[in-house]
Amino acid sequence: MIDNDKPRDQAAEDELKGVPEEFLDNAEDSAEDSVAEALAALRRDLEAAKQDILYAQAETQNVRRRLEREKDEARAYAATGFARDILSVADNLARAVQAIPESLRADDSMKGLVFGLEATQRELEKVFASHGITRIAAMGLPLDPNQHQAMLEVPSNDVEPGTIVQELQAGWMIKDRLLRAAMVAVAKKPD
Repeated sequence: MIDNDKPRDQAAEDELKGVPEEFLDNAEDSAEDSVAEALAALRRDLEAAKQDILYAQAETQNVRRRLEREKDEARAYAATGFARDILSVADNLARAVQAIPESLRADDSMKGLVFGLEATQRELEKVFASHGITRIAAMGLPLDPNQHQAMLEVPSNDVEPGTIVQELQAGWMIKDRLLRAAMVAVAKKPD
């Protein structure tokens, strides 16, 4: 029993007076070993927690980057559906401008109409360009199955086989994606 009148350290010493010395040494070694083991376990847990935090931070950063990329793609390609739909209007307008005979182009009464159609076509192409919609080059180029769709073969001695000799319908890209393949006629060797 500890005497409450004595200082705490003195009371502890008095209690240990009858205990053999080797028992006290073993108890101290055992206590030091347990503290060392507990400290080592805490260090392992701390390292594991640090690793978990690093993995969580890396995953969060990856998710943030992926979402940012998806947002940028959604913004960049938001007009894809509308652009596909409006291409038929652009095709019809181009056909109308091409169908105007030279005699009507020279006629003073028709110059306003011709000028209006051509201005509308230029404005439509300007709007397409501002949204990253560009026409695919075709004439005189080798067939590229990623951008051109061969609709027919035309015998020709003038150009290499596989060269595009006629564009049946214009092809379009939106930024770096195909919006519509160009429908083309391709040269082949004559029979």
